[in-house]
Amino acid sequence: MSNRFLGHAKNSLVRNPASPSEPVKGAARSGVCPDELSEMLSTPKSLMKVTVESDAPIGYSCRLAFAEGIEVADCSYRGALTLRREAPSDRMLVVLPRHGGAVFDYVGKPIESVPGHATILECELTAGLRVSGPRHHLGLFIDKTIFTRHLTQMFDRTVTGTVDFFPQIDLSTGPGLALMHVAENLHSGLQESGFLRQSPLALAALRDALTCLLLENFPHRYSDEPVHSIPLPAPRHVKRAIDFMHAHYAEPISLDDLAVAARVSSRTLQEGFRQFRSTTPMSYLKEIRLVAVHRELLEGDYKRSVASVALKWGFTHVGRFASEYRKRFGQLPSETLKH
Repeated sequence: MSNRFLGHAKNSLVRNPASPSEPVKGAARSGVCPDELSEMLSTPKSLMKVTVESDAPIGYSCRLAFAEGIEVADCSYRGALTLRREAPSDRMLVVLPRHGGAVFDYVGKPIESVPGHATILECELTAGLRVSGPRHHLGLFIDKTIFTRHLTQMFDRTVTGTVDFFPQIDLSTGPGLALMHVAENLHSGLQESGFLRQSPLALAALRDALTCLLLENFPHRYSDEPVHSIPLPAPRHVKRAIDFMHAHYAEPISLDDLAVAARVSSRTLQEGFRQFRSTTPMSYLKEIRLVAVHRELLEGDYKRSVASVALKWGFTHVGRFASEYRKRFGQLPSETLKH
């Protein structure tokens, strides 16, 4: 067995946010202490707890590189370990096994991770990982806001909530091979002498390329939705109406109110939204309000009813609201509240 597993911890980990003058940071540690591995894999917002599952010796060697929006982890393990996250993390995880097996606890179900197949998971739905080493994998942690931003651009509407990728990715296919190549480039480019460490624009482009590759080639909740063409730049009166919606969407708003704010007639405003946003002004406002309801229900204030939250945001017909909400978010509002 390699000596990298047998030494004591080295190179203490400091997770400072990346800055424009120092876009990439990193850390490396190897050892045999599960508490030190817990520290290595934890973030300020989401602690990780590592426990040993047998009397057999354990060991680890982990190298991390993190920059804005993405973290690359190159990790090897020996022995039987369980890695459990004690608080949810709002990131996506892509795992590319080099050798050895592991099992993720994902939405209460076991997801096996073996060479030849990548695994893509939402960290907020992942309870932990069981390893029976030797095991070596490459892990990519990507801020989920990057995925939702790309989805919003693809569908020209606000996208929130889980993405729900099918967790297994075949690395022998064309898209799977491309995923492996992009991940390898990110990994090598973020090493101490890697080309991406001093190229923040190239790093951002490669990170976004990885995100688009995943969204466009592997099944997820939004795969069957038609992708909108990139909308034309909206004229000033449409932008004024949208700005007014965002500033006052918790208040009663009529089409005439929007037209006054946009400084055009109601007919001109409707034509502008149809041409440049492929919808009507009031449908656009409804989308903003649906997202607001969804956000409030996710906060889980069980003292409030779904009806009271819906009424707060202007939905007076509860049955019709529930139907529209389910069509938009894939679940009833009461299910979101219980999440």
